[in-house]
Amino acid sequence: MVAVDTHRTIDAVWRIESPRLIAGVARLVRDVGLAEELAQDALVAALEQWPRSGVPDNPGAWLMATAKHRAIDLIRRRERLAHKTEEIGRDLETDQLGAESEYDAVLTSIDEDISDDLLRLVFTACHPVLSTEARVALTLRLLGGLTTDEIARAFLVSESTVAQRIVRAKRTLAKANVPFETPRGADRAARLASVLEVIYLIFNEGYSATTGTDWLRPAISEDALRLGRVLAGLVPTEPEVHGLVALMEIQASRFAARVGPDGEPILLLDQNRARWDRLLIDRGLAALEQAEKLGGAHGPYALQAAIAACHARAVTARDTDWARIAGLYAVLGTVSPSPVVDLNHAVAVSVAFGPQAGLDLVEDLVEEGSLAAYHLLPSVRGDLLAKLGRRSEARAEFERAAELTRNTRERDLLLDRARACATEPVPEAIDPVPDATEPVPEK
Repeated sequence: MVAVDTHRTIDAVWRIESPRLIAGVARLVRDVGLAEELAQDALVAALEQWPRSGVPDNPGAWLMATAKHRAIDLIRRRERLAHKTEEIGRDLETDQLGAESEYDAVLTSIDEDISDDLLRLVFTACHPVLSTEARVALTLRLLGGLTTDEIARAFLVSESTVAQRIVRAKRTLAKANVPFETPRGADRAARLASVLEVIYLIFNEGYSATTGTDWLRPAISEDALRLGRVLAGLVPTEPEVHGLVALMEIQASRFAARVGPDGEPILLLDQNRARWDRLLIDRGLAALEQAEKLGGAHGPYALQAAIAACHARAVTARDTDWARIAGLYAVLGTVSPSPVVDLNHAVAVSVAFGPQAGLDLVEDLVEEGSLAAYHLLPSVRGDLLAKLGRRSEARAEFERAAELTRNTRERDLLLDRARACATEPVPEAIDPVPDATEPVPEK
């Protein structure tokens, strides 16, 4: 039983400490793939020793010291970085790894360097040289501490597929000689945008699952939110980081209200707002205020957070300031042009100024054609047609949307709405997309 408890402790410590370990070792070996292997070696050592010796008082320092010792040994064997070996060896090499004095010394060293190391790891894992899928998988593995199996289950793909993505990502980084460093100057903004994109894609896969039988998977969104909070601590003067955190905090506040007892979707206008997490909303509003103080009110994520805040501040659905939401989407459409943004803008316009005004904008998107395979376009069009009393056309649109979606729960919802076109009165308000007018990024 003691061994079982120890292994659970090790699992928990690993989930928390693994990004720090990999980042710290990567600074020595300049290779994230190799750094992960050395960190895994330290984990194996803990699994072997801690059940016998007990969990150290500072388990993170123990793991870091062990991993760095392995790195030093490797450097020595390869006869490289001799000067670095000498420098690090003076600080770390002792006869007894378990000595409490060493833990304290190593922990102090970690605290001095870990922020820079973690930031380097974030930028490396999200490097634009990698595909979007590779960046997501590598980020969850190196920074989220998830296993290959956990990532596979989160995205409903095979474990072998995820493993291949991670292996190829590491090879690509090595082949491209991507430096383990924090970008500077003009390159920093572009690289930061890549990091934010990856974190939000991870969050949104949990918030509105692309495939499968669950409409949402909160655990993966929580991983993204945790990464966002860490990043905000690492770069506290970047307004868009706070904007993204604000957006995720506010949207995560609705998880408990977004599904019914059997996992069925509950759309925004039907949600019990008493079930919204007020602590997350308050944190989100505080992060949004920080983004605005830093001059980032018109950043893409800050604008989306401001839209989410309109819903969060409304005591009831009828209190929502739809005109403001429509205006914010109009600004977002100029700052970050996207047909998905235009679709959400059309929804807000329809609620604020009438369904025909929204339908006119949707028809432009239908004609433009870039969202032809996007299931939410016919879903929105169906709602607007139903509101205008054009039931048969609305039903056809809902059925088309159901054919396009890959999520079972969403398909059932759309088919229910198609059937309702023939039997139920037109609703007083529309809610055509999951949590209407909240940004749904293109996947």
